[in-house]
This record gives sequence, C-alpha cells and structure tokens, in this order.
Amino acid sequence: MERRKYMPAYEDAKGAKPGGNRMYTVRFAPGAFPTVNAFWSLTMYGTDYNLVDNPINRYSLGDRSPLKRDADGGITIHVQSESPGPALEANWLPAPKATFYMVLRNYLPQKPLLDRTWVPPSVVRVS
Repeated sequence: MERRKYMPAYEDAKGAKPGGNRMYTVRFAPGAFPTVNAFWSLTMYGTDYNLVDNPINRYSLGDRSPLKRDADGGITIHVQSESPGPALEANWLPAPKATFYMVLRNYLPQKPLLDRTWVPPSVVRVS
C-alpha cells in the first residue's frame, strides 16, 4: 500500500511557470478534497527545492490548517507574495516573487488518488 502520494504543480492552468508578482488561487470544490486517510497539505517550494521564507512563517496549508471555507463549502487557497488582506489571510500561502512550485502532499491516499480518478485542482492565475 502506498503511504504517500506527492502531486507537484510546476505550471499554472495555462502552462506558465508561476512566480513574479502574480496572484493565483487553488480551489477545492465542495466534496472534492484529496481522498486520504491521514492528511493532505499544499506546500510551497522555491526552485532550489527548499521551503520559501516568508513574513508569516507559513510553508503549507492543508486539512489541519484553520482554513476558512467558501460560502459553498469549498476552500480557496490564495497563492501570492503579498497578503491578500485580513479577510483572506487564513487561506494565504505566501509565495516568493521569483519562480516557485507547489506540491500537494497526500498521506495514506485512498483509491481515487491511487488510481488517478481524483484530479487535483488547477493553479489559476488571477492577476
């Protein structure tokens, strides 16, 4: 049995490498969260393969984070270098101004993750 499944995101939904002063979202629709028996997290990495320093010392967000749900029950994670503002900061994954990538880390994945019928959400550039 596979104990973990890592799903890297090296590009945004349009095939561009994320970075710079751009803003992105990663939205998990209601009921479309990673299917795991342990936990999942979306973790930020720089191109040097290390975690990215940031002003709030936050390197990942996941099902153990105090995330705010969207009105429909989904979760939107805001990925950008500057704070998205107090109302959205709980769901802010700080990014560097340089190129970066993220990894959706899934521990004790269930069948939909293992057989690839569950598909992770896209990294969507919003500005």
